[in-house]
Amino acid sequence: MKIVICGSMSSAVQMLAAKKELLQNNHEVVLPKHTKKYAEKVLAEESSHESTKNKIEHDLIRDYFEKIKNADAVLIVNIDKKGIRNYIGGNSFLEMGFAHCLNKTIFILNDIPEMIYTDELLAMQPVILNGDLFKIQ
Repeated sequence: MKIVICGSMSSAVQMLAAKKELLQNNHEVVLPKHTKKYAEKVLAEESSHESTKNKIEHDLIRDYFEKIKNADAVLIVNIDKKGIRNYIGGNSFLEMGFAHCLNKTIFILNDIPEMIYTDELLAMQPVILNGDLFKIQ
């Protein structure tokens, strides 16, 4: 299965670990650009303004949507952030919605968070893995 990994760049270390585990299970994996640099803290101090500029200059949102279009599924790596358990941020929410519209399978690493768009997350009927990537077949 070809799986696109989505998540906040603050979870870059966990995204790399998920990629490694999925590759061991013979899946093809796509990661966001610069995930390794974020994991190594090379880009960790990027400001919100720099992040927005980077997304616009490199057309990152549209680029990732193209990757999702050419995949079988998305995996949302959702860990605690901003005081929210199992946080799913704006970009991941967009990516989930796009995958949902394309009838792609949506996997979520951990439980669905309590957020203002929890109903929408539930309505997309993701497969909740409870931390177990071996559930992906």
